[in-house]
Amino acid sequence: MPTIKRNFYELFFDHKAFSARKKLLLHLVGVWACFVLASFCETLHAQDKSLFEKHWFVQGTDTMPYRVLLPKNYDAGKKYPLLLFLHGSGERGNDNEKQLVHGANFFLQDSVREKFPAIIVFPQCTANSYWSNVHIRYDSVVKKRIWDFPTDEAPTTAMRLLLQLIPQVQKEYRLDKNRLYVGGLSMGGMGTFELVRRLPKTFAAAWPICGGANPSTAKMLRQPQWWIFHGLKDDVVPPELSQQMADAIRLARGKVRLTLYPNANHNSWDAAFAEKDLLIWLFSQHR
Repeated sequence: MPTIKRNFYELFFDHKAFSARKKLLLHLVGVWACFVLASFCETLHAQDKSLFEKHWFVQGTDTMPYRVLLPKNYDAGKKYPLLLFLHGSGERGNDNEKQLVHGANFFLQDSVREKFPAIIVFPQCTANSYWSNVHIRYDSVVKKRIWDFPTDEAPTTAMRLLLQLIPQVQKEYRLDKNRLYVGGLSMGGMGTFELVRRLPKTFAAAWPICGGANPSTAKMLRQPQWWIFHGLKDDVVPPELSQQMADAIRLARGKVRLTLYPNANHNSWDAAFAEKDLLIWLFSQHR
């Protein structure tokens, strides 16, 4: 056997060298396994949506299901911020489950619950209602859908129940009334604008995602701080609706921040939830 091959052969099969390599390999495998297990456990915990307690708000013949996530180590004697989140049209129903499809895992993260203790409420709109008053029609001339947001109509059943639910939540929990926040996506983004309009002095901050409203209501939306999100490739809800609302609120001397994602379609909530400053900004707002 040539010298080079023999030396390599002896080195590879040398018992001590082999044992050292084996120990190193086992150590690396162990570290990797621990990392995978920790990541799995964190993901599993984040997906434990049962931490959102189930509740039902009943008014006459109408019922609004809603879920509540309490802070870690919840102290009933302490005041907490309230974060109200409104889902989109695809999550409507009465199962008290689907409204958690988008956003629940975000708020269940240990890092979020530890840094931003709050009472988080996810109400559910029934299948035959809508958060806001909106009429959508197709204009055959311009060949696109036209979104009309009437301001002179009574609240929808879902909005009426939501308006009644808020005082109920305030009775059940001690809330910091100067730190009430509302956000939502798509239909819930539209509901965010309308809820603030109907309760103009209630919220410290609002963050609608791919929503819209009537720009003529901007004067009633000046109270909270706004962060509006939309995807520029959205082919469901036009991004112009968010742009128009941001412009109108600014013109009305409100404070608004607008983030448009060049490559996002309707699911711009994924990008919004990934904003590293979102919760820092949100929970720093006071009325």
